[in-house]
Amino acid sequence: MMFIFLALFVVGAYGCGTPTYPPILTRVVGGEDVRAHSWPWQISLQYKSGNSFYHTCGGTLISNEWVLTAAHCIGSSYTYRVYLGKHSLDTANESGSIAISPSVIVVHPNWDSYNIRNDIALIKLSSPVQNTNAISPACLPTSGETLANGAPCYVTGWGRLWTGGPIADILQQALLPVVDYSTCSRSDWWGNLVTTNMICAGGDGVVSSCNGDSGGPLNCQNPDGSWDVHGIVSFGSSAGCNYYKKPSVFTKVSAYISWINNVMTSY
Repeated sequence: MMFIFLALFVVGAYGCGTPTYPPILTRVVGGEDVRAHSWPWQISLQYKSGNSFYHTCGGTLISNEWVLTAAHCIGSSYTYRVYLGKHSLDTANESGSIAISPSVIVVHPNWDSYNIRNDIALIKLSSPVQNTNAISPACLPTSGETLANGAPCYVTGWGRLWTGGPIADILQQALLPVVDYSTCSRSDWWGNLVTTNMICAGGDGVVSSCNGDSGGPLNCQNPDGSWDVHGIVSFGSSAGCNYYKKPSVFTKVSAYISWINNVMTSY
């Protein structure tokens, strides 16, 4: 049985982390279609092949010209574009959406693909965007902030709904409660693969997969109703991102606030 928990607040339009159309929050863990434009900071990072662009990763708009994503989403030989305001990937010329090319892509200098460390990158848009009903930024958490065990956060993206399946057409959301570091780093969980610069979420084994898309946000709500992007989808189990004792692992945004601010003021 599905229990729907509607937000008990009214959010203002166009502020950071305050969508015009608030998401309908449910206890569905496996992924479900979102209310259109209820996560207006979600972007689709797309690469060019031939004359067409294809979705490869998610990301988060954090200002009118900067997008946060994962370092592992970036390849030096690719041409990218950032699609903002998307709901359906298959709908061309979707109302309220816009594609913008990057002017700068900055991968963390200590990105370690072998050990999956510092999996974070920033993309500067070639032109700033205006806040609309479909496009507005998420808030950043306080530097060093750590979420409580069990905090109800939501992952969003167009990722595969099951292992080996196609990517989703409609943007998905899934509830993934936070798992604290002391639990996630146990030997029968992720062990020393996880660090204190990461966030684990999910891992209760209720479903075998979820929709989390690389580079996309882990959205966590503040007491005032606004949303912070606390995590960047980094890695998970090959058996599925909510596999028992193998929760999804996110880059912990609050551990990189100084780096984010330095990059954003340097370009």
